Amino acid sequence: MKRSDIVRSIQVQFKHMRASDAAAMVDTVVEHLIESVANGDRIEIRGFGTFQPRIRASKIGYNPCTGQPMHLDAGTTILFKPSRELTKKMNG
Repeated sequence: MKRSDIVRSIQVQFKHMRASDAAAMVDTVVEHLIESVANGDRIEIRGFGTFQPRIRASKIGYNPCTGQPMHLDAGTTILFKPSRELTKKMNG
C-alpha cells in the first residue's frame, strides 16, 4: 500500500474531505511518528504494533567479497513489533 492508496481510502471513508486535506492529514501523522522515534520515544498503535528505536553497538564485520575485517560503527535502528491482532490476521 502506498501513500496515495491511504489518501484515497480516507477520501472514500470521509466523502466530504478533499484529496489535499486527506494528504495533509497523512503527512502530519507520519511527521509526528518520525519526530517521536527520532527523539527516542516508543510509539504504540493499538491493533497494529509498536515502533521503538534500538541502539546497535559497534562491531567488527567482514567484507563479503574479500573476507577482510572492517569496523562497523554504532548506530540506531527501528524495531517494529506487530500486535497480536495483526499477527493473527496475517496467519489466517
